[in-house]
Amino acid sequence: MAKDDDLKLTLGDLDERFTDPNAAAAYLESIRWADGVVCPKCGESEREPYRLKNQKRRLWKCRACRKQFTVTVGTIFESSHIPLNKWLLAFYLLCASKKGMSAHQLHRMLGVTYKTAWFMFHRVREAMSDPAFSAKLSGVVEVDETYVGGKRKGKVGRPAQGDPKKVPVVALVERGGRVRSSHVANVTAPVLQSAIRENVDRKARIMTDQLGSYRGLDQDFAAHEVVNHSEGEYVRGDAHTNTAEGYFANLKRGINGSYHHVSQRHLHRYLSEFDFRWNAREASDSARTVAALREAEGKRLKYRERPTRRV
Repeated sequence: MAKDDDLKLTLGDLDERFTDPNAAAAYLESIRWADGVVCPKCGESEREPYRLKNQKRRLWKCRACRKQFTVTVGTIFESSHIPLNKWLLAFYLLCASKKGMSAHQLHRMLGVTYKTAWFMFHRVREAMSDPAFSAKLSGVVEVDETYVGGKRKGKVGRPAQGDPKKVPVVALVERGGRVRSSHVANVTAPVLQSAIRENVDRKARIMTDQLGSYRGLDQDFAAHEVVNHSEGEYVRGDAHTNTAEGYFANLKRGINGSYHHVSQRHLHRYLSEFDFRWNAREASDSARTVAALREAEGKRLKYRERPTRRV
């Protein structure tokens, strides 16, 4: 099993794991197969596969099914022609950048095309996405919504339904814990309350603002506290949505400052990125990168050329 010190990454010394594909592959093996190599083809682990003498890459062969494989099989890296050391650097950079990093910046740093850099970052975001059936949020959960998209003239506030330049996003923030955000079709009661019931434990206390779509939550949860922002009330005892608003502030700084334009089709991937960094905010850049690399197994994302709508 790899020691914690062996898993640490720093960009300061730019060690060989960032410059040599085989060193990067060995590093990924220590993360994916910490308890011994397992064949991704048949799942054999009792008879550990053996390394083939290949000078170009770290190639393994299973003693059971006799198939050859590398550490990339069955992961987000599978079928990629990008060297693993560049993948490792892309993971590190996105995990270490609080407000994200543009694909243009990655394209300049790695010497790959912009199209390649854009898709690499989307694969990293796919690895960052919340695993299915993850535990529901509990304790005190703040719920708030915001709109992502182009600026509009006029009064500040919630835009009219159907505004093509604004896309609603709802965030559920477990106070002192995790966040789960998602793009929703609208901010009506059926949509918002369905998202809350799906992601929050029924024993939780819910904190919201005065939006009418939240009415009735006290019937399904332990409590529902409301702060009336329209009357200048932002905190009443422990009732507030300041944590959720802090998450949105970080999200918007990233979208406006680093990404500038985000397509509606891919918005959920950017939300996964900001959720992941928020949930691992207490971890070091190195630990956050290792956590993301561990989630790369069992996920695939294939490129498709389709028109996208920007928001």
